[in-house]
Amino acid sequence: MAFELARGGKALAAITVASGASEQELYAAGELRDYLCLISGAAFEVESEETAEKRVCVGRAAKALLGKDISFGEDAFRLRVTKDFIAVDGGKRGVIYGVYELLERLGCRFFTPECEKVPYNDNLQAPEMDVTCAPKLEYRDHNYHYFRTCPRFAVKARLNGNSANIPERMGGHNAYTWFVHTFEKLVPTTVYAKEHPEYFAIYDGKRKTLDRGRTQLCLTNPEVLKIATESARKALRENPGTRIISISQNDVRPGCQCENCLKADREEGSPAGTLLRFVNAIAEELEPEFPDVIFDTLAYNHTRPVPTRTKPRHNVCVRLCSIECCFSHPFETCDDDRGVTLPDGTKSSFMNDLRQWGAYHDRLYIWDYTTCFANYAAPFPNWRTLQPNMQSFVNNNVKGVFEQANGSVKGGADFNEMRAYVISKLLWDPWCDVKKHIEEFSDYFYGAAAPCVRAYIDALCDHAEKDNIHVGFNDSTDTPLYDEETLSKLDGIMDKAEEAVKDDALRLYRVKRARLCVRWVRLKNKTMLKGEMDMEEIRRFFSDWREYGLGRLDEWVNIETTYRALIKRVWRGVEFYDHWVAEGPETY
Repeated sequence: MAFELARGGKALAAITVASGASEQELYAAGELRDYLCLISGAAFEVESEETAEKRVCVGRAAKALLGKDISFGEDAFRLRVTKDFIAVDGGKRGVIYGVYELLERLGCRFFTPECEKVPYNDNLQAPEMDVTCAPKLEYRDHNYHYFRTCPRFAVKARLNGNSANIPERMGGHNAYTWFVHTFEKLVPTTVYAKEHPEYFAIYDGKRKTLDRGRTQLCLTNPEVLKIATESARKALRENPGTRIISISQNDVRPGCQCENCLKADREEGSPAGTLLRFVNAIAEELEPEFPDVIFDTLAYNHTRPVPTRTKPRHNVCVRLCSIECCFSHPFETCDDDRGVTLPDGTKSSFMNDLRQWGAYHDRLYIWDYTTCFANYAAPFPNWRTLQPNMQSFVNNNVKGVFEQANGSVKGGADFNEMRAYVISKLLWDPWCDVKKHIEEFSDYFYGAAAPCVRAYIDALCDHAEKDNIHVGFNDSTDTPLYDEETLSKLDGIMDKAEEAVKDDALRLYRVKRARLCVRWVRLKNKTMLKGEMDMEEIRRFFSDWREYGLGRLDEWVNIETTYRALIKRVWRGVEFYDHWVAEGPETY
């Protein structure tokens, strides 16, 4: 049996919320009302009292219908449909997710903020179901631009991390105070370096103090600990509502090489132990004032391997980073893991570190990578690794994942909308049907060109697998992945894609935008490897890139700098600077 929602475009049930419903329950009910109206053409309403025999109850109004008192986490929900009622209840975000679950089961798909599939049925019924769901991951995050700028859409994707600035009425999010690489904020070189060089890391017998954010702290200096603790205290007081604060190394390696720090590294079997001693001390000192805050740090580069002595406190989170890895093969089977060297001279693989950290720590997070940061437009062959890698994370006790993506404020072209959709689905359910999600997205977003889009992805991934080509997060375009045969094959597929949608202006626009990726690789290799400077082609590409509304081609520099680098035959615009962060944030 099914629950009848509408007949002939007339609503047969009211959406009911309890008196004094939370703002999240009211938001969930409003979303359900609006989409039921879109689907059926019927004028549904939200009411605070039961006024109809047939009921659609959201939040606390649904508790009696669910038959038992359930204690939900923030993201969990229960959705029950019988012939007599629909009941949706859950945690702060979960009640909203439960509504979207119902809508998806009625045929809705939330692909992008501008592309949603909403079926039309003026005789609308909901099939019987009883679904209880809680995600495997407590923290789910990626930084594709429209998830950061469209919080309503980020909620539909069931993200809850720092990148999506989701307001409380939409369920809120797990906000960081400081996100990463925070030693400069904790003990600024601009304040302390001149009079206290001993606060900063020593390399080759010298204190490195002059470059802001490009040194580490001396973690065994007690004065450094005092200053850092008070800096963190001040930041938390200034940012009420913080869920997580990052106490993490700067983006340089290695750590301090002074006698005391090296001694601690050797005692711990890893510099991560020295770092954890420091972070644990701050977390312990600040816990009485901030009992609900998690103190986050990194297992990154030299701190990636697990220590042998010091464990993270209960209010400390470690984020393990996969930056050295190959992303064209699953982590568990890849034979090119770039191991990190331990203090005793041996190497540790990423999977070894993941397994060890998972057994060592009960709140392990992951910082993973999903694109080529040196060439955002380069086709990235990670479509078949996203799921096995996510499953590896969860199977090793990971509780949170941040997938660092193309973070350009205007987005990119490498099928990023579809990749973001798939990643969002995997963050919620690592065992979801990825093939189905790709097919549904591509069929709707690319129309008749969808089979070609999937053939393009298969050709790229087949090449990487067949020839065992390893792909890092920051590669150049002069790799075997982009040989002439493969680029020609991809071009040929996109020719067919364009032909398939030549009379569909919207889908043709999307295909041509995606095709910019092969154009970029060809243009860059033609200029850099063959020395052929075709200014007309270069100008046309950059003009098209802008006209498609796209942002940076390189994580660290604007497209003007990338253009200047290309015509000077310099591989990357960051080579114009002493440090890759020197140009600053993306500007328009």
